[in-house]
Amino acid sequence: MTGVIVHEWIEPLGGAERVADRISGLYPDAPIVTLWNDAPERFAAGRVAESWLARTPLRHHKALALPLMPATWRHLGRSDASWVLAFSHLFSHHVRFSGPARGARKLVYCYTPARYIWNPESDVRGQGVAQRIASPGLRVLDRARAQEADSIAVVSHFVRERVERYWHRDAVVINPPVAVASFARHGGLTAAEEDVLAALPDTFLLGASRFVAYKRLDLVIAAGRAADVPVVLAGDGPERAHLEELAAGHPGLVHFVPRPSDALLRALYQACLAYVFPPVEDFGIMPLEAMAAGAPVIARRQGGAAETVLDKVTGALVDDFSGAEVREALERAGTAAPAALAARAAEFDETVFDARIRAWLGPDA
Repeated sequence: MTGVIVHEWIEPLGGAERVADRISGLYPDAPIVTLWNDAPERFAAGRVAESWLARTPLRHHKALALPLMPATWRHLGRSDASWVLAFSHLFSHHVRFSGPARGARKLVYCYTPARYIWNPESDVRGQGVAQRIASPGLRVLDRARAQEADSIAVVSHFVRERVERYWHRDAVVINPPVAVASFARHGGLTAAEEDVLAALPDTFLLGASRFVAYKRLDLVIAAGRAADVPVVLAGDGPERAHLEELAAGHPGLVHFVPRPSDALLRALYQACLAYVFPPVEDFGIMPLEAMAAGAPVIARRQGGAAETVLDKVTGALVDDFSGAEVREALERAGTAAPAALAARAAEFDETVFDARIRAWLGPDA
């Protein structure tokens, strides 16, 4: 029997898109339904169906489109699917089809309940006047729609607690897939990338992610200052100018590597003293990529990374990135054995995800 995969939207890059790639490979006959698809080359032609929002300027303005999303997910047209699998961090779990799929099993893989209505303090989309007025009603609606799911899976115990608190539902934890083997490899750099790597300090702390505010890359700089160790920031995004301004206040401390390829990111993991991960994430794939590559991780003692980083075994957990605590954490992280890092990363490998997803969906999927 064939199901349908539901995805909020599809972007060229992102952790949710990596999960979508894996799921689409496990269930190659399942069509994919999304609000809009900004990576048309990602899946085979004709496999992805977009909503009416994709034909409007709203596809490029998520915050403006948000009020229309709940109703859009309820009117997607006919489907013959025997199961519906919704990957949700906003409202895709509200999904409803007409036809035989109206009564199909609905399973929800939840990255987090929508932050902008449940945790507005951590999402700027929920901090406007209109959003604050609308949020109470949207919370009631969101909780009601969550009751429709036959089963809910979440990316971490951290999110499971949110689901219990906000939706009043229990959930099974199925961690996202990590491409462990690809980050354990060596080599693959171009000559230009070899030059980039050679120009960096011999010893450095690494911060790598999209350059957005909640990733708190400013705290990677703070950690470098506290430990008196150079910092490499790899990535790009709207916070780059702010980070460069911070770096200018500490000449010679911070080195930028814009938009590294997978091979260069892997080489940075392998060369760094430790990978520093300050945000409070729902899960956090990059700390496990770092471990797979052999890098110990210094992460916040809260959120998904606190479930994957083992203090004194694969790195260190901290509350403060700017003082003596981070210097002590660097000493603890330095004791991490390569075998322990590899073993921990292997617990979250793609094959582990595959087996758990298949078991969750059941033999009829």
